[in-house]
Order: sequence, then structure tokens, then C-alpha cells
Amino acid sequence: MTRYLLRRLAFLVVSLVLASVVLFVLLRMLPGDPANALTSVGASPEQIAAARHTIGSDKPLPEQFTHWIGQLASGDLGTSFVSSLPVGPEVLTRLNVTVPLTLAASVLAVVIAVPAGFAAAYKRHTWYGALLSGVSQLGIAVPVFWLGMVLIAVFALNAGWLPAGGFPPDGWAQPAQAVRSLVLPVVTIALVMSASLIRYVRSATLDVLDSDYLRTARALGSSFSGAMWRHGLRNASVPVISVLGMELASTLLGAVVVESVYALPGLGSFLATGIAQHDYPVIQGVLFVSTLAVLVIGFAADLVQRIIDPRLRDRLSGGAR
Repeated sequence: MTRYLLRRLAFLVVSLVLASVVLFVLLRMLPGDPANALTSVGASPEQIAAARHTIGSDKPLPEQFTHWIGQLASGDLGTSFVSSLPVGPEVLTRLNVTVPLTLAASVLAVVIAVPAGFAAAYKRHTWYGALLSGVSQLGIAVPVFWLGMVLIAVFALNAGWLPAGGFPPDGWAQPAQAVRSLVLPVVTIALVMSASLIRYVRSATLDVLDSDYLRTARALGSSFSGAMWRHGLRNASVPVISVLGMELASTLLGAVVVESVYALPGLGSFLATGIAQHDYPVIQGVLFVSTLAVLVIGFAADLVQRIIDPRLRDRLSGGAR
């Protein structure tokens, strides 16, 4: 296991380096001049040249890349071209919205998807089992921004139970208001995520229900619930954990849509602002942190799978020998 962890950590570091190279190159290939963010319309060539010198975009690309990598190595995400403020502290502030939003939505999605997916598999020959499967298929096709607007119209504008958007200026210093601001965004993401998870939970449960080891356990006198708890749950959870990790990563990256609908000052809205202003340090900083989060989530999901499933541990030990 130690050797496996070292290999995975090395893979994570190499992946981050490669991602930083790809990110830097692709960002410089985008149309538009970042110096325009510092100049007004109709600026003279001298003013544009001075702006480029200020932000360092007039330097050779290898020198710009070396400078950025050096900043990353020291934990510095750079300074915004537009606001002249450090990107790192702003990213951390935005994460205080995006991370609770993503985690709460994922937990709620699991709470919805696990019993619904199990019921859809166990009662697959009944009308409500088919209904659960159909609803999950329909939920996958629903755009998240459309669902968000529907929830705003129903629960915020018509009922007035929850705010339609925004976040307290003091953030989590006002916990009650902060939680109320996140209720609708969390439900929006959770409903869309759970629709996808229900399919995978149903598929994994069907594999367990049709397995020989479950039938053997039942033949030896175990009750259905006891056999599922001792043998089925572990086997069914392995593929679901992998999918949950991917869903969590995609939700973190795709939070920009939900944050835009609900006007949340999260990481996604920060990225959208940076793209609109051609603010390279903001774009690079947000995407680098997001890439790091995705790699860490994938590493954690893989590790949990190996802890749960002894077959993966045995395969790992055999490969190590």
C-alpha cells in the first residue's frame, strides 16, 4: 500500500505539471490581448505597449512560463491584471462558497440516489421501479440552469420561502443567512447529480442481486437484508464510489452555471469574470486549483475503493511482488 501511495502521489505531481503546461499554452492561444483589460477603448499603441510591459505579456513565452511555475512552487497564484490583488486569497474566499455548495449537494444526491437506485433495482418488475428508472433518465436530460430557474420561481418568487440568489456580504459570519442562500443551489445540483447516480446504483444493485455469492448466502440461511449488508453492500459500492468521484469533480468544475443562476460569489463566477476580462492570472489560478481538486478527488476515490474491496488490495499486493 505504501508503494501504491507513492506511485499515486508521483502521478499526481506529474499530472499537475503537465496540466500547467497545457493550461499555459492553451490560454495564450485564445484570441484577445490581456493588455486591453488595463487600457480604455481607443488606447494608443504606446499605452498598449506600456500595459503589456506592466503585466509581463511582452516577455518571451518560456520566460512567462518559468515565472508562473516559480510562483506556483512557492504557493503564489499570481496577481490579477485588473484588480492588482493576489489571486490566491481571492480563490480561498471563493472556495468558502463553492466547496460547501459542492459537498452538500453531493451528500444530498447520495441520500436521494442510494435508496432510489436500490428500489429501482429491487422492484424493477413493478410500476414504481420502472417509474424511478424513467424519472432518473428524465432528470439526466434536464438542464441545470433551467431547473434552477424553476426552483427560483416556485420557492423564492412565488412562495417567498428562500432567497432567489446572492450570498451574505460577511459570508459565513452570518451562518443562518449563508445556509439559506445555499439551499436552492444545493437542491438544484443534487437533483441533477442524483438522477445520474440512480442509474449507477441501480446497475450495481442488479449485479449484486444476480450474483452467485448472494444466492449462496441466502441458501446458507442468511436473510436478504443480512446477505445484502454483509456481502452486497461492499461490492455494489465500489463502482458507485468511482462514479461519485467523477460526479463530484465535474460538479466542482461546472459550478459556474449554478453560481451564475443564483449570483453566488464562488469559484465558477470568479473564473467567468477572469475569462471575460482576459485576466490570465485569475484564469490560471482557478483552473490550477480546480485541476488539483479533481486529481485529489480521483486519488481519494481510488483509495477508498481499494480499502473497501479486498480484491483490489490483493491485486495491488500481487503487482507489488
